[in-house]
Amino acid sequence: MVVASLTIGGVVGILLSGGFIWWEVGRYAAPQVPVTVFDERKLLAAYTVGLFVGVPIAAAYVLLVASLSNGALVGGALFLVAVVVGTEVAQRLVERSAYWGASAAVPFYSVSLRAGMGGILAIAAVAAYLGGALTPTAVGVGTALLTAMALLALEVAGGLLSHRPRDRPSPRVGGPLAGALFGAIAFFLLGIGPTAGPTGAVAAPVVVLFGATLTFRGGRRTLAEVPPPTGPPPLPSGAAPRPYGRTGALPSTEPGPPARP
Repeated sequence: MVVASLTIGGVVGILLSGGFIWWEVGRYAAPQVPVTVFDERKLLAAYTVGLFVGVPIAAAYVLLVASLSNGALVGGALFLVAVVVGTEVAQRLVERSAYWGASAAVPFYSVSLRAGMGGILAIAAVAAYLGGALTPTAVGVGTALLTAMALLALEVAGGLLSHRPRDRPSPRVGGPLAGALFGAIAFFLLGIGPTAGPTGAVAAPVVVLFGATLTFRGGRRTLAEVPPPTGPPPLPSGAAPRPYGRTGALPSTEPGPPARP
């Protein structure tokens, strides 16, 4: 049953996170736009890092839900801090790294990182229900799927909210503190919701999903403001390409041998 629950949870998590990357991030890639505004390899690398970082974050989230369900508020608070701080630190390290942070497209890499983490959290939510329920019900499965969607949504929305451009001051509300506060409230609601019974278990992810959707839609312009990458100017019509150091392709300027009489 454990293997089956992890397999089903893995399918759900990858479909949700991968579908988000394809739908939301893919709108800024060619041919939807004239030029792709991010590096696909760096985007995939950030998503992969998010999958690995998401494993301890998901473990802390499962312990957070278990602690709050058992009334262990001190333990729940510690695990809540671990989830929020771990998430924010991972994003800050990515944004400050030489590989990702030097590019103007760093918001895409931050969102991709958080999408990978959200996918692992979705796996944990679905697998925790399927592995712990003696007889899964339609309502329980629907609640687990709704929770998985809310976890992914809060991660990617928090990624945009936590990002603050370094090259210019932003008048909009945002930054690591705002992102951490948003994440703390959302994770707390998801953790405390099941203690209120089936109604609370459904209401909590609905509220988080709604708030995260509004937050992401409000911060989507951060992605739209990323300029396209700069490159060499296009060649004039009919011009030959540069030889790039192959001097044999250039006409010689040295005098040739004397002509025979």
